[in-house]
Amino acid sequence: MTVKITKAAAEAHPALARWLTGAGLPLATDDAAGVTRILDLSEADDARPGDVIIERADGAPSAVLGSATRAAHLRFGFDDMPFGYALAAELVRPHHRPACGEPESARLLAFSDRIAASDATVLILGETGTGKEGLSRYIHATSPRANGPFIAVNCAALPETMLEAILFGHARGSFTGASSEGEGLFRAANGGTLLLDEVAEMPLALQAKLLRALQEKEVLPVGAVRAEPIDVRVIACANRDLAVEVAEGRFRSDLYWRLNVMPLKLEPLGARRLDIRAIAAAMVVRHTPAGTPVAWPTAAALEMLMAHSWPGNARELDNVLQRALLMREGDRIEAADLTIDTPVSAPAMQPGRLSDASRVVEAELIRSALKETNGHRIRAAERLGISERTLRYRLAEMRSVAA
Repeated sequence: MTVKITKAAAEAHPALARWLTGAGLPLATDDAAGVTRILDLSEADDARPGDVIIERADGAPSAVLGSATRAAHLRFGFDDMPFGYALAAELVRPHHRPACGEPESARLLAFSDRIAASDATVLILGETGTGKEGLSRYIHATSPRANGPFIAVNCAALPETMLEAILFGHARGSFTGASSEGEGLFRAANGGTLLLDEVAEMPLALQAKLLRALQEKEVLPVGAVRAEPIDVRVIACANRDLAVEVAEGRFRSDLYWRLNVMPLKLEPLGARRLDIRAIAAAMVVRHTPAGTPVAWPTAAALEMLMAHSWPGNARELDNVLQRALLMREGDRIEAADLTIDTPVSAPAMQPGRLSDASRVVEAELIRSALKETNGHRIRAAERLGISERTLRYRLAEMRSVAA
């Protein structure tokens, strides 16, 4: 989908085209089918559903989201122009395309377009919450497999004893409780894309079977005697450097090279300043109930968002914005409405066991241990003096508190 800025809108907002192209949104010069238009207020009578009307005016900004029967309408002055442009870009962004504002992120999406046209295996690396699954879905949606299934599985969230059967399927009676045949996710994704998230958590023994499935394009269900062909594109994601995992013997080198055909790297959100603004606009729109006014962040609030380092990446940003939308007292999101956590430094404790720490410091110790071990949970648990099972439980508690 392309975007056309009318002449009147371009004259009133000369920087808008630069913002949209910086976000990687292609601009059109005519009203061909599939083109979304951005119009000036003077052209409102010509607006149709799907269009965006922008009005430059002093005073409090406003945004009326579009519907099946009307165009969206944005009204803002100079101070609110940065977020106004981010909102305009959000309202014309195709739903399957990740929100972005950084030119470097736009170039990554353009490169992903080229990758999507092929059938190559993709490896996406980046911290938790940087948008790996969103990028995976974008590659699928822009690929020749777009009409096929997209199935995502978190390898770290599944019991090791069941992971093989979940991925490759199982024959009836192959283990206790297998009263019927199980299809498995590879066969369920046939003709489409299978996302293997947190692939670094996959046990070494299962890595060999995954390698065979990728090489031979077939799977052998648990308890079966005959392999079955599959037609699946695999995208793997990891929040740790797999090259390091290979060097330390925790990941098979042959599987790494099989997955690393087309590597992509997502930088932490704190290093993508303009993406923060674009993603914040997307989140505000998503959390605004239909028919209610959009709560614009003030210039001070927006600057506060863009200045934060976001160690929790997009998930932390989403939490902060949801709290602000719920707890604000005025029509706008003020800087005082943003409850942004400041990392708490753990006191010097030896050997840093969880029983010695408060809940806040406990969470910080866990984060530090995971960072020091490059996210390896078994080694992090050893440093903390707890079992891996207890660490998983503590991480689940931390996620539930943050949600």
